[in-house]
Amino acid sequence: MSNDIRPELGLRQIVNVSGTMTSLGASIAVPEAIEAMSRGLPQFFDMSALHRYASTVIADLTGAEAGFVTASCASGITVAVAAMMTGTDLLAIERLPDASALKNEVLMLSGHMVSFGAPVEQMVRLAGARVVPVGQATSASAYQLAGSITDRTAAALFVVSHHVVDYAQVPFQTFVEVAHARGVPVIVDAASEYDLRTFLEQGADLVVYSGHKFLGGPTSGIVAGSKELIRACYLQNRGIGRGMKVGKETILGVGAALTAWKTRDHAAIRVREREALETWLTALADRPGVSATIVPDPTNNPLDRLKVSINSNDARITAWNLAMRLATGNRPVIVRDHEIEHGHFFLDPCNLHPQEKHVVAERLVEELEKAQLSNQIISTPIEEVWLSRERTILNWPD
Repeated sequence: MSNDIRPELGLRQIVNVSGTMTSLGASIAVPEAIEAMSRGLPQFFDMSALHRYASTVIADLTGAEAGFVTASCASGITVAVAAMMTGTDLLAIERLPDASALKNEVLMLSGHMVSFGAPVEQMVRLAGARVVPVGQATSASAYQLAGSITDRTAAALFVVSHHVVDYAQVPFQTFVEVAHARGVPVIVDAASEYDLRTFLEQGADLVVYSGHKFLGGPTSGIVAGSKELIRACYLQNRGIGRGMKVGKETILGVGAALTAWKTRDHAAIRVREREALETWLTALADRPGVSATIVPDPTNNPLDRLKVSINSNDARITAWNLAMRLATGNRPVIVRDHEIEHGHFFLDPCNLHPQEKHVVAERLVEELEKAQLSNQIISTPIEEVWLSRERTILNWPD
């Protein structure tokens, strides 16, 4: 009997080649996290002590002095910003999001003000802080960062993501040096990063990671940094952090996932991912209008993806129509489509169950062969695709 709960709920059995996307449930939880949550759910805990346990586990893996588990990476940013403004002042914590009496400006490079499903800067504003953009979207320099610092500056937030503008931006080391030279602490949004140590080693004061993406824990965020700042993060549970609190099962699951990370066979995972990429390359070889290339992760995570470029004249279908067709039917395959208007999408192998790589290959061939039979190029105007997505969102739950 299958252990897949989706058919029982009337939900589609999605194959995820988009990556560690929150909209798809983020990742496959590791067995150790599932077991820890299952064993802990029937029990009671001193939650302060449980948080203290998690702090030691986070510190061990990240090299930080301490750590704190949050409801998500997004709430981790909010809590980190709040901590920078209030410190351990309990009255200031209770008053948030009214930060009018505090240093309440947070600097962000304009090219880092992206959406991950919601605007990053909104996570800052939720704490009561005001975002100060630095530079322009396509260019930001050290002098612009330095010139944006005032006596109201509480922190500077650096975003690491495939969404950010990846050229003509202030490099991370320079960002830290400029901020620290003027007494401004640095927060790093590293939600989708594999490396849990480098940003702290390079001078970040607080780093926010996802606990459920590459780590394979339950939906959660992890904040790592100095003991003083992490204490201020923890104390936000007496204020705005109360609405973002995590339960015992989340803390236990994250702790178990972090512990499992230390003994995970990362090399074997890379081998399995490479096998999937090769399977897809073979399936797409010599397909009219299709070009497939293995490309590295843009933020230097240790994984590759398959970039599938579509020439609609020869393939008889646009990249976005192909992606939409793959996402339909009894075997929906969801691709990584954040650059789809440029005529390509990506296949990410990091969240596949056994044999699913073959399902992906079969669906690609199936839809491409159907397109070849079309008398006309299958092409929905891209503007209509965007508007259709908006209508779908606004029509929920219907």
